[in-house]
Amino acid sequence: MAPLLTQAAPPESTDEPQANSDAASGGASAADDGQPPANEAELSQDLTNLAGDARQDALNAFEGLTQGDFAAAWPLFEKYLLPLVLAIVILIVTFVVAKIASRWVGAMIRRAKVEETLARFFGKLAFYVVVVLGVLAALQFVGIQVTGFAAILASVGFAVGMALSGTLSNFASGVMLLVFRPFKVGDVVSAAGVTAKVNAIELFTTTFDTFDNRRFIVPNSEIFGGIIENVTFHRERRVDVSVGCDYAADLDRTREVLTGAAESLKEKLLEGEGRGFQVYLNELGDSSVAWVVRFWCQADDYWAVKEELTRAVKTHLDDAKIGIPFPQMDVHVDGKLAG
Repeated sequence: MAPLLTQAAPPESTDEPQANSDAASGGASAADDGQPPANEAELSQDLTNLAGDARQDALNAFEGLTQGDFAAAWPLFEKYLLPLVLAIVILIVTFVVAKIASRWVGAMIRRAKVEETLARFFGKLAFYVVVVLGVLAALQFVGIQVTGFAAILASVGFAVGMALSGTLSNFASGVMLLVFRPFKVGDVVSAAGVTAKVNAIELFTTTFDTFDNRRFIVPNSEIFGGIIENVTFHRERRVDVSVGCDYAADLDRTREVLTGAAESLKEKLLEGEGRGFQVYLNELGDSSVAWVVRFWCQADDYWAVKEELTRAVKTHLDDAKIGIPFPQMDVHVDGKLAG
């Protein structure tokens, strides 16, 4: 019996798996080469598809109209013109609502007795938030998916936030200054190494004018992050005048003379509990007995009273023949002076 000969079937073609492998490797290399993120790609694809569909529908409508078929234009009107008109209406309503929201938010903040700068800022913020939401709604209404826009805005916002971290810190500090109001325009403040009168409080910086008419513009983060002294916060202030008297002077007599100096300014003295004036024996110094005259007055009269009280202390001590020691230097020369 003749042997049965069989022939092995030829192997199946591997072109398709190889093509799939090449496609997969190509996709991986595209991802490695920095292709756009999925959200951006989807957004671009949606816009491309929408433009292509609109072009085709417009061509079909034009062809139908040239042949007298007016019904061919209805899909174009239904899919594009009607949503576009409604989107325009949405935008108009959005701007009206945004203005109303801005005014309402500003009025609410003003009723809370917050600085006008902060009221205007939050009013503008409410306006733009409503406008952005309205624009996104209008885009969604005409068939553009806004999820890609949201992702792009989020990524851009993150990048801008990282780049402007110092500016945002000044902004946050400015908001805190305007909300908590440790000082207001017109106050004399010592902060960030500056002692001056507050000229303006902005969202990013605060402007100071010194007593010799110099202007300082200080970032808000440096002010809010440090110690703030509001010099003119209280309506009443105490003037302290220190003076040193001779050890040879009688203490009771010195107290009497200093009391007379304080009483000479009695028309500017504030009476009441914890007010008035005090003559205080402070300490026994190296070369003099230290006294302090404390005098309460209106904050607006502080510098004038300080000058007048200092002058009164000096003249009363001079009239009473009570000396005020001052540092002296004795020079002793040994040997002969060069001729």
